Amino acid sequence: MPNDFNQPIIDEFRANNGRVGGMFEGARLLLLTTTGARTGTPHTTPLGYLPDGGDRVLVIASAGGSPRHPAWYHNLRTNPQVTVESGAFTYEARAVVLEGEERDRSFARAVETEPGWAAYQEKAGDRVIPMVALYENAAPGPLNIRAGSMGEAIKLVHDNFRHELALIREELRKNTGSTLGAQLRVNCLTFCQGIHNHHTGEDQGLFPFLAGRHPEAAPALARLGKEHERIAALVEELKQVVWTATEPATAQAEVERLAAELEAHLTYEEEQLIPLLGG
Repeated sequence: MPNDFNQPIIDEFRANNGRVGGMFEGARLLLLTTTGARTGTPHTTPLGYLPDGGDRVLVIASAGGSPRHPAWYHNLRTNPQVTVESGAFTYEARAVVLEGEERDRSFARAVETEPGWAAYQEKAGDRVIPMVALYENAAPGPLNIRAGSMGEAIKLVHDNFRHELALIREELRKNTGSTLGAQLRVNCLTFCQGIHNHHTGEDQGLFPFLAGRHPEAAPALARLGKEHERIAALVEELKQVVWTATEPATAQAEVERLAAELEAHLTYEEEQLIPLLGG
C-alpha cells in the first residue's frame, strides 16, 4: 500500500488524468506500480520521469538523496514487470536498470533538465543513484485510456496535447538567453512523439474502422488524413528549431504557427468524430 504522503498525490493524479497541484504542480509525474520483493503485493509510487523518445521513459531512484535505494527500486530488481500510469494511459512495462556509460549519460541529461537531481546525488554520498528505463510491453488491441467512451478518449488525448503545447510555450517564455533549455527539448520530445503515435494509430486503426461503419464520414476522414501529413511536417520543423535555434523568438514563432494549425485540427476532429464515437 502507498504511504500517507503518497496517497493524496496518487488520488489527485488519478482524478485529474495525471495533473497534480501543490509542490508537484507542473512536474512530470507517473504512477509506478511494482510487486513487493518480499510480500508479493502491489505498491504504487508517484515518480518524476524523463521522456527518452521511442518506446521508453526513464525514472530515477533518488529517494530524495537518501543513502539507501527506495523500496520500489528493490521491488523491480526482483520483478521487472511493472504497471505505469501516465495520466491518460495505463500500460504494462518492463523495467531495465541502466548500467555504466548509458546510466551516466542518462543521468547527465536528467541533471541538465533539472539540476536538483545533482543535489540528490551529492546528498546520497557513495550511493550511485540508479536510472531505470521503462519499456512499454507491446499489446494487441486499443490502448488502455482512462475514459468511458472512444469519444471521451479522443478529447482526453487532445487535451493532453494542448497541455504539452502550453508547457513548451512556458519554457520559451522562461528561456530569454542565447540558448534554448534542456527542459524545452524534453517537452518537445514528449509532444512530438505523442502526436506521431496518436496519428499513426488513427490512420492505421480508427479511421479505417470508422470508414467501414460510417461511409458518410469519408470526406471528413480524408481531410483529417491530409492534415496529419501537414502536421507531421510542422512537427519536424519544430524539432529542428528547438534542437538548433539559438534565439527563443525564432522557436516561439514556429511554436505559434504549429499550435494554430494543430488546434484547428484537434477542434475539427472532435467535431467530426466524437458524435460518431460517443462522448
